[in-house]
Amino acid sequence: MFIFPFDFVMIPLQIILFIFTMYFFIIGFFGMFRFHEDKILTPSKKFAVLVAAHNEHAVIGQLVENLQELNYPKNLYDIYVIADNCSDNTAQIAREAGGIVCERFDDTKKSKGYALEWMFEKLFEMEKTGTIYDAVAIFDADNLVHPQFLIEMNNRLLKGDRIIQGFLDAKNPYDTWVSGTFAIAFWVIDHVSHLAKTNIGLSAVLGGTGMCITIDVLKKYGWRATCLTEDMEFTMKSLAEGIKTTWAHDAIVYDEKPLTFRQSWVQRGRWAQGQFDVAHRFIPKMLKEGWKRRDIRIWDGCIYLLQPHFLMLSAIFIIISYIQLATGQFYTSIYSFMPNKLMTAIMIGQYALPMIILVKVHAKLKAWYYLLFYPLFIYSWLPIIFLGFVRRKNHEWAHTEHTRSMSYKDFKKHL
Repeated sequence: MFIFPFDFVMIPLQIILFIFTMYFFIIGFFGMFRFHEDKILTPSKKFAVLVAAHNEHAVIGQLVENLQELNYPKNLYDIYVIADNCSDNTAQIAREAGGIVCERFDDTKKSKGYALEWMFEKLFEMEKTGTIYDAVAIFDADNLVHPQFLIEMNNRLLKGDRIIQGFLDAKNPYDTWVSGTFAIAFWVIDHVSHLAKTNIGLSAVLGGTGMCITIDVLKKYGWRATCLTEDMEFTMKSLAEGIKTTWAHDAIVYDEKPLTFRQSWVQRGRWAQGQFDVAHRFIPKMLKEGWKRRDIRIWDGCIYLLQPHFLMLSAIFIIISYIQLATGQFYTSIYSFMPNKLMTAIMIGQYALPMIILVKVHAKLKAWYYLLFYPLFIYSWLPIIFLGFVRRKNHEWAHTEHTRSMSYKDFKKHL
């Protein structure tokens, strides 16, 4: 029985928030360990390594040089740079560094998703002349790549995986507090989401770079992922077909993180818009397919897509809670009926997990200092999420400028 009239709204809201919190909390602990794996270390699969680049003259040369030094037979991979609507000398630099450059110009279809779709079609055409690949490995122009990346992806492919995401690390985790907190967030997600879900048989989610997809999947189901978050769109489209994304923890890609809060805000705003867009288009289909296939992985994908909605509800609940503190009780808090030990564990866990992960990734002391700013990073998501919801139908793509230029050799010196 409801004690206050507003309980009619607040009790269901609190129950939903509690269930979501416990769901993510429990799954997160499965990312604190890794199962032993006997790896297949004999190179076999042939890769088309793709880099989509729009005006990336500052960083593209170092990446192409890095990719040529991967610990994988040179006859089993080719490096393609998609110079997409470039107005600078990205194509020239990439060509001089040793990449195979494919220039694309399109005034209407402007995004990484369209560039990749265009390139996939070119790869399919190449098969007619005898150039056949088993899979594509996709990177962003600002990346650096661990030498073992293709060996690790080869291992996963030989074990039957068809869509694989590599470990998303940071190229510049110690440049500023913004890049530092961004790096911490990625390290946390790598463990409590991607690794955790792979450990228990659920699906990871593609992260835009460090991705590997088999050619047969692309040919059979098509790419058709051209929204602001093309990686998430393709993940969910594939999951609805029963194809999960596997996590390759040792296939590491180092991504450039934003240096300023403004850059961070703009980038996360695009992600929020894209996730709302994908959620509203795919959740109905995925719920239906999940029931049809009796596949919990698809339903878990729906829950992943609902994370921004969960954050919006959390923000609303926090605001109402502060109003109650200021004006007196007008709804019943279900948390007052929860076991104290459970609530204490949840409170400690949300701060302990990032600390455990910093230890696991052997983070420098500076990262521990940046951990003080981590709550600011997390809570700044709230206004970004609301703005993303309002702008969810805006599909205009905005380029992120990358300037952190370094070779892989120089990068290793600073680790």
